[in-house]
Amino acid sequence: MTDLDALLPAIAAGDAVAFGRFVAQAEDRLRASLTRFAPYVDTEAVLQETLLRLWQVAPKVTADGKGDSLLRLGVRVARNLAVDHARAQRLTPTDTVALQHLLDEDAPPSSPPDPFLRRVIAFCRAKLAGKPAAALTARLEAVGRVADRDLAAGLGMTLNTFLQNIGRARQQLSGCLKMQGVELEVER
Repeated sequence: MTDLDALLPAIAAGDAVAFGRFVAQAEDRLRASLTRFAPYVDTEAVLQETLLRLWQVAPKVTADGKGDSLLRLGVRVARNLAVDHARAQRLTPTDTVALQHLLDEDAPPSSPPDPFLRRVIAFCRAKLAGKPAAALTARLEAVGRVADRDLAAGLGMTLNTFLQNIGRARQQLSGCLKMQGVELEVER
């Protein structure tokens, strides 16, 4: 049994201090499970709703011997909530990785480069302003070699704020590209 499973009986009995210790140890892992949803939804709201639901269902959760039972349930609840929130917004965000490959001269293209598309992407990136522009630029320049948490700290942002700004940048880019007649397919 892990330390988090050791807290489960007290949490199930309504011990708010034990739940606070659980949150302190589990929050980073719950946030990390939502990273890929940050461009689509407010992950902070999803996290808060997840924690509320965990507090409410804790009396019904039993340790299964695999460790971190409540945390594993929390990850599943958080992901399901994020999917529900994204579906409710009917968003079609642009994939930053695909944009990076299109903009990166050194990346081997899977098909001949499209100069028009490169110009349109550069045009739309230039229209980004403020924190969304800074967050996207930092992530693209890091080329996956620097963790988002470190990029966020370098920009003076919390991780969640950084991820929300990445999401805003994606939405703005997607809207701009669409206005320029570029429809991007989103991989599922």
